[in-house]
Amino acid sequence: MALVPSPPRDKYPPLPDDKFPWKDPPAVAITPCDPWPPPYYLEDGLRKVKPYHFTYNTYCKQRWRGREILDIFASEFRDRPTEYYEKAIIEGRVVVNGQPVPSTKTIIKNGDIISHTLHRHEPPCTASPVGIVHEDDDLIVINKPAGMPVHPAGRYNFNSIIEIMRADRGYGWNPLPCNRLDRLTSGIMFIGKHRQAAEDMSAQIRGRTVKKEYITRVVGEFPEGEVLCEKPILQISPKLGLNRVRANGKEALTVFKRLAYYPPKDDGITQHEVNGDAAPETQPWKKMRGYSIVRCFPVTGRTHQLRVHLQFLGHPISNDPIYANQRVFGPSLGRGHSEEENDEDIMSRLSRMGKEDIADAVAYHDEMVDAYNKRKAEKMTGEACDVCDTPLYSDPGTHELGIYLHARRYRCEEGKWDYETGLPDWALPPPGYEGPRESTKETDPLAVDLQKLGLEDREPATGADETTKLSKAGDSALPV
Repeated sequence: MALVPSPPRDKYPPLPDDKFPWKDPPAVAITPCDPWPPPYYLEDGLRKVKPYHFTYNTYCKQRWRGREILDIFASEFRDRPTEYYEKAIIEGRVVVNGQPVPSTKTIIKNGDIISHTLHRHEPPCTASPVGIVHEDDDLIVINKPAGMPVHPAGRYNFNSIIEIMRADRGYGWNPLPCNRLDRLTSGIMFIGKHRQAAEDMSAQIRGRTVKKEYITRVVGEFPEGEVLCEKPILQISPKLGLNRVRANGKEALTVFKRLAYYPPKDDGITQHEVNGDAAPETQPWKKMRGYSIVRCFPVTGRTHQLRVHLQFLGHPISNDPIYANQRVFGPSLGRGHSEEENDEDIMSRLSRMGKEDIADAVAYHDEMVDAYNKRKAEKMTGEACDVCDTPLYSDPGTHELGIYLHARRYRCEEGKWDYETGLPDWALPPPGYEGPRESTKETDPLAVDLQKLGLEDREPATGADETTKLSKAGDSALPV
C-alpha cells in the first residue's frame, strides 16, 4: 500500500475546545503496507530490498503474557536499541489492539495484537536462486540456499523463501512450507501448493516414516563409527538465538557418522611443529588439524540441535558464527560445557557480534582471510537512516551468508518417495585430495540400524529440522 501524504493543515482546523493546536500525523504508514512488486534489486551477488514502511502485527506469545510492553521489545528484539522502542511506544508507532498504549509499562495480555509501524531496513541475502528438486500438482521440493530465512521474521520480510517464491509466481500464490530450516542452513524443503498437501506432508515429517540426512563440515578429525549424542538442549536466549546443552533441557538425540577427513596440506605437520613450538595456548583448536565431513541423522528435532551437539562433542561446524566463535565461548569453544555459570558472559559477548565485534568463526583464523573478512563483514557503520534514524549496517561478507550445514536427503521409509541433492561444494574433496563425491550405501548414516543403538522407540524428529545420529559419547568420552 502506498503512503498517503498528510492532509493540508487547513482541511482539519482545530475545534474551539481543543486544548492543543493541530499537529500533522507522523510521516509513517499507520496501516499495514505491502509494496508490490517487492522492491528487490541485485548487487554484488546479494539480493537487496529498498527500505520501505511496514506495519508488523503479532499476537501475544505465551511467554509475553503479564509482561510490560517495553520489556518485551527490549528483551525479544535485537534489531534496535531499547531507546528506540521506548520512543516508538510513546509516539504511537507501537499500538495494542489498534490503540495507543498509555505508557511503556502497559501489561500485555493473552489475545492482544501488538502492531509496530516502522521504516524497514532488510539485510541482504544471497542472490542465488531457490533450486527446484521436484514439482507436481501438490508439492514443490526445493533446495533452499543458505542465508535465507523460511518465513518473514526479525529483520527479514521480503528476503525470505516464502516471499521470494511468491514474487516469482505471483501475488495471489500462497506457498505453504511443510518443514523448516534455519536461515543459515541449506537443503531440502517441502512447499505445499494447497493446504491439504501441506498438512499431509507435515504429518509425514512429524511421524516415524520420514528419514532425514544432513551433511556438515566440522573442525578437526571427527571419530569414525556411529557417534551418539543424547544431551538435552535448552533455549538460553530467544533474542540471540542461543541454545546450550543443559540437564533441564528437552530430550535431544543425534547420530553422526564421518564421511571423510581432510588433514592440512602439510601432511599433518603444522607450522608450529616445524618451528618446534606448540600450538598457541590462546587458540587450542589449532591443535585440531584439518576438517571432517560428517553425515547427520536427527532422531529428535530441537532448535540448533546439530550445531549444539557438535559443539558439545568438541567438533563445532567450522564456520558457525555462534557455536564456533572463540570470542564468545573462549579457547575451548564450549566443548563439554553443560553448566549455566557463564551464560551471562556468553550472552553479553554474543550480543556484541555484528555491533562492536565481527562474528568470528574459527574457520577464519587465518591471517590473510581474517583480515579480508574484517573488512568485508556485516557491522554497524556508525551512520543512520535520514528517514527514521535507524543505525545502518554494512553488507555481509559471503562467509556470513550460511554455514556448512546442508539437509541433503529426505526419504519415506515406506519407499513412496525419496528426494536428495548432491554434496555441496564445501563437502567435496579440496584440490589435491581424494575423497567421496557422492553418498554410498556403505557411508550412508540412514542405513544405521537404530535397533542396535537402542533408539527404535524414541520419539521422531519434530520442530526445527536440525538433528543427527550418535555413537554413544558421554561426558567422559568426548572425542578429541
